[in-house]
Amino acid sequence: MVTSGRTSLDDLVHLSAAELAPAAYRRARDTYGDVVTYSPKVFIPLTQLCRDRCGYCTFAQAPARVTSPYMALDEVMEVAVAGRDAGCTEALFTLGERPELRYDEAARWLAARGYSSTVDYVASAAQMVLEGTGLLPHVNAGALYPHELRQLRAVSASQGMMLEVLTDVEAHRLAPDKQPQRRLATLRAAGELKIAFTTGLLVGIGESRADRLATLEAIAEYHLEFGHVQEVIIQNFLPKPRTAMAGWPAADLEEFHWTIAAARLTLPPDIHLQAPPNLTDAPVGLLDYGIDDFGGISPVTADFVNPERPWPAVSTLERQCAQRGLSLVARLTAYPSFVGEERGFIDEGVRAYVLANADAHSLARNDAWYSGADHAPPSPPMNSATSRELDALLRRYEPGYLFDERELETLFGARNGGFHAVVERANDLRRELVGDDVTFVINRNINYTNVCTFKCRFCAFSKGPLSLNLRGDPYLLTLEEISERVREAQDRGATEVCLQGGIHPNFDGDYYVDVIAAVRAGSPTIHIHAFSALEVYEGARRSNQDLATYLTRLKEAGLKTLPGTAAEILDDRVRSILCPDKISSDQWLEVHRVAHQVGLRSNITIMFGAVEGPASWATHFIRTRDLQIATGGFTEFVPLPYVHMATPLFLKGRSRKGPTFREAVLMHAVARLHYATRVDNIQVSWVKMGAEGARRILEAGANDLGGTLMDENISRAAGATHGQEMDAAALAALVAPLGRPLRQRSTLYQSVSR
Repeated sequence: MVTSGRTSLDDLVHLSAAELAPAAYRRARDTYGDVVTYSPKVFIPLTQLCRDRCGYCTFAQAPARVTSPYMALDEVMEVAVAGRDAGCTEALFTLGERPELRYDEAARWLAARGYSSTVDYVASAAQMVLEGTGLLPHVNAGALYPHELRQLRAVSASQGMMLEVLTDVEAHRLAPDKQPQRRLATLRAAGELKIAFTTGLLVGIGESRADRLATLEAIAEYHLEFGHVQEVIIQNFLPKPRTAMAGWPAADLEEFHWTIAAARLTLPPDIHLQAPPNLTDAPVGLLDYGIDDFGGISPVTADFVNPERPWPAVSTLERQCAQRGLSLVARLTAYPSFVGEERGFIDEGVRAYVLANADAHSLARNDAWYSGADHAPPSPPMNSATSRELDALLRRYEPGYLFDERELETLFGARNGGFHAVVERANDLRRELVGDDVTFVINRNINYTNVCTFKCRFCAFSKGPLSLNLRGDPYLLTLEEISERVREAQDRGATEVCLQGGIHPNFDGDYYVDVIAAVRAGSPTIHIHAFSALEVYEGARRSNQDLATYLTRLKEAGLKTLPGTAAEILDDRVRSILCPDKISSDQWLEVHRVAHQVGLRSNITIMFGAVEGPASWATHFIRTRDLQIATGGFTEFVPLPYVHMATPLFLKGRSRKGPTFREAVLMHAVARLHYATRVDNIQVSWVKMGAEGARRILEAGANDLGGTLMDENISRAAGATHGQEMDAAALAALVAPLGRPLRQRSTLYQSVSR
């Protein structure tokens, strides 16, 4: 049994699968936690002609046995559309290698349609599927030359080629493309070209344990040099009728299991390990030997390489994983660590499609819902699986606990039973700390200008250098128009006006004081909740005053509280993408620190779901919590899910489609746990979440619905379809199914009688 330390390759050869299994399982779980992945895919067998004649293959056929040398493009699209409609994210292109070099029929078919080679044709088909359906192509075209890999890189999210084994075996005697050095050259070229690459071994075709270890060593060596091997597949040989190896025995289970465990223990830990789930009778048992992935599973197409072996039901795998305390999660064809822009493994032309399919963990989005749209939220997960780490964290948690970044990331990663545990704990805590009342404020938004000199790439509201082509014309309200809107708001029962706008090039520091005076002209009593940290910072800068002096000036003019907007994500690495010329995280925090010092209250916001992930969320949570400990000036936490549809960032293919519903719920629930005893109020934005979404989040730790708004322009400009106003009666209807009282409040959460 392997217990600790590094076991030599010579030692591995002599150990059994059972002896290797415990260490292999621990390494898999230490690296990937309680998550096991699979890829929902469609299988597109573009051609079954092949110049190689491997002794075990039934996929390759002679021209006389197929109706056409290649699938037509309309046939390809028909399969791809069916896969998209069934929830797939991957289009797996599988094909024989270079059939045009063996069969005149293939060469003529390609030439008649203007293609120079099979690789040229698969590149065209992959581009069509990518652009026409959004499915992410994974191309298994075999041993390729660098120019061919480069051509396919431009239209696929990942590529693959099985090494099988790096020794001469009888099975490959008539397969020139299976020559070991030919395969290794492809693996190296893929690394040099920064292609997210899949490779693997075929167990039981005449090789020895030492041969398999040598193949694994070669994979590890290239990966350590280039970092491009995203997964290794360990596949077990099964004999098939009408092949040269029909009489061979199937791969010995001991050897199959041993190879999986040996691969886990010898490969770098960041390489994922997969075994096909349809080639064994008990696929979940393979987890014991160190796999963390079940590969592609299709709800639409068969496994054309092994058509006699049907895919297992995902629901069955999910249930069996849950029994082991593991969550089965859909992934993209490119694994999470390869999706990040900074690593450069995804072609820029493909990246937009990858991001559109991705969640905050760079796994596959698990629902059709997105913020600001009319899609109904998905049903809560039925799986009961939860992780030991999450369970232990919730057991030791008590209100006021100081989460660290890793613990917050664990909470944000909760799925299935763990998700329910976090949500239930948050809702219990909400009941304990603030009771059952659901609060709201009657207010009016006044966005006095949409002209802005800053280049925020997520903003579809402002009219600036990056957004002049987006919806709406530039405008600037007069001070008289602001006063009139305030009068209208007060006449309709509003107790608050919320004022924010773009940073107009003609504004000076006096402008914001003039806006306050205009509000006071419209109402001497209404609460003025105004000016983002960016507006305050710019006002102070343009007035040549320090923040304390300028904020005191605004307060004396009548400003009561500051909104927490312009925070976005308080992680400057992310801000360099979202808003590179905006105030920094430190500057946002400093504005609010000084505001609290001069007697102004404010709130915390977070805009999430664009490009960042849980690590950035954790940073934001900790920095704002620490400021609250120091000043006590924050009144509420307001998560703002990114509305993607009309933003410059999304239109340029640089962002995700906002958070998934699971992520949006967890943002509120984790906030309740994190800010407990320090910030009492967790608000849900009905504008961004919709009525049903808001209702669900009120059962996940939130206690406040924000404002009635009257005029909501910013989310609408980004493409949100929910209304610009929800009056008290509509809010009451939203809350009624919960059986909880609805209570009007002031901006500072005092009760207001109606």
